[in-house]
Amino acid sequence: MGFTYKFAKLLELRESEKENQALVYEKAVQRFKEVAEKLYELLKKKEDLESYQHEKIRTGIQVHEIRFHQKYLMNLQKEIDHYQNLVIQARHHMQFEEKRLMDKNIEVKKFEKLKDKEYEKYLRERIVEETKVMDEICTQIVVREK
Repeated sequence: MGFTYKFAKLLELRESEKENQALVYEKAVQRFKEVAEKLYELLKKKEDLESYQHEKIRTGIQVHEIRFHQKYLMNLQKEIDHYQNLVIQARHHMQFEEKRLMDKNIEVKKFEKLKDKEYEKYLRERIVEETKVMDEICTQIVVREK
């Protein structure tokens, strides 16, 4: 008789849940990266525009161009603020999914530990059974020789 783990189906289910959660976590990480990259691009764009505007102010610029740049900067800042909020939300979501993944990992580890302990118990029982059989065989051999 071979070793069968009584919670094998449950372990498979937990492993499947862990794999699914890993995919959800990866999607959350990807979303965070995308939003963070967009925020970075907007901040870089703002920095470049401010540098350009400062250079133009030094060399000379018309008032309507300054107004246009200021209006554009205000709109850009609104977009930056929006993406900062999205980054915060994406980070929280990513951290939440990471916590859930860690919990799933812990559950799987518990079942694997139980499986290992049951297997060790099974091996000890097999050794005891084999020892009994060997003792019985030895006893029969001694009885036959007498």
